[in-house]
Amino acid sequence: MIEELSAGGVVFFRNTILLLKKFNGDYVLPKGRVEEGETLKTAAKREVMEESGARVNVLQYLSKISYEFTRNTTASSVKIRKVVHWYIMEARDMDCHPQKNEGFIEAGFYPLETAVELARYDDERSVIKRAIDEMDYINFNWN
Repeated sequence: MIEELSAGGVVFFRNTILLLKKFNGDYVLPKGRVEEGETLKTAAKREVMEESGARVNVLQYLSKISYEFTRNTTASSVKIRKVVHWYIMEARDMDCHPQKNEGFIEAGFYPLETAVELARYDDERSVIKRAIDEMDYINFNWN
């Protein structure tokens, strides 16, 4: 089994959350692989910028999730165990655009409850809910 390390962000702008829409219609949070010598926090911020164009400030570490899947190629299939570290971030504005060469067709900010409903994966929905709870705890200015 191959282990992959990724980092990403739950990006807030006021009372909205950034989601990316993939070519297959799935909505996901921005995340990607941590490069050699890179910190988790730096990787998370870089991946958000690369995948969405959003300029962000990292507010705090949120949590990590892990999952397993099989990556199929024409020659073989490989089991992958992915660990993703999530950060809470705040966008400087709502300016964003999808990284089309990574398979994203839309990038946008959605109302909190809509973001929870749109997120394709249960683990990402849980991450979003936890981030909302954490933002309430630190008395984030939602307006």
